Amino acid sequence: MIRNLLLAACLTLPIAAEAREKVTIALDWTLNTNHVGLIVARDRGFYDEAGLEVEILPYSDTSSTALLAADVADFAYMTSLGFMSARPAGADIIALWATMQHEAGRLVYNSANEAITRPADLSGKTYAGFGSAWEDALIGTMIRNDGGEPVYDTVTLGTGAYEALATGRVDFTLEVATWEGVNSELLGREQSSFIYADYGVPDQQNGYIGTRAEILQDDPETVTVFMKATQAGYEWAVDHPEEAAELLIAAGDFPNPELVRGSMEKIVAGGYMRDSNVPVGKIDADRFAEMAQFLFDSGVLKDPSGAPLEWPGDVADWFDQSWMDE
Repeated sequence: MIRNLLLAACLTLPIAAEAREKVTIALDWTLNTNHVGLIVARDRGFYDEAGLEVEILPYSDTSSTALLAADVADFAYMTSLGFMSARPAGADIIALWATMQHEAGRLVYNSANEAITRPADLSGKTYAGFGSAWEDALIGTMIRNDGGEPVYDTVTLGTGAYEALATGRVDFTLEVATWEGVNSELLGREQSSFIYADYGVPDQQNGYIGTRAEILQDDPETVTVFMKATQAGYEWAVDHPEEAAELLIAAGDFPNPELVRGSMEKIVAGGYMRDSNVPVGKIDADRFAEMAQFLFDSGVLKDPSGAPLEWPGDVADWFDQSWMDE
């Protein structure tokens, strides 16, 4: 009798409660507002409803692209540069999604520095950097397009760059407007900026979510349900930024919760995640190819020996959004 009652109870459970498929996604950095849709999808039950048990792997010293390529994770949240460096170097990974519809990065300097009024003025100045070839390609392009000579000193400081700029020990650095930029505003720092796209750098999308080609080929149904639930999470976050910020704060370790709240406000107001009627997460094929070619042409993308890679002529097979049509 008891056995029959248990069986009847199990038969009335939702499918998602009976047996949820386990999938993992690796993060590109410590938890921040770029990842808000993943937290929303998890904590508001969108993944549960899709029959998935999603583990969000914490950031580690190993890049998310490497974890994905090595079969440690099923999906990965990746920077544009991380993905576009790994893919042509042989990683059989596919982009499925772009979180940010516009470049959130910008070049920033102290407003009180009267010696800087345009990118050409950066010649001969001191840059606080992060150690990637992408930075030189970006800054050099901006200075050249403004008629200047891309000659400047670089000190690699990582996240210490922002304090060094604030105290005047360096002249300029790069920041993400929706995070470091918000933090500077909260700290009352008077800073000005140049937008990359105004000086010859493509307005790239960023924050790719991807998987391995074999998963897309062998289990497209799981890819579809995971991505649709993820999309629902980001859509909800854009529609409910204040509530989404609180979910993210509860999920992470944020010394200043106001940074999270301010970041979500900036993201929505700036049209970063949702641009007009474009579906959240949509990859623009033309802009995707334009940024890839910029990275190839700038010599940023290299093979394992350090030699610059040659432009393949077509990168259309680097991403797949067929899941959106399901």
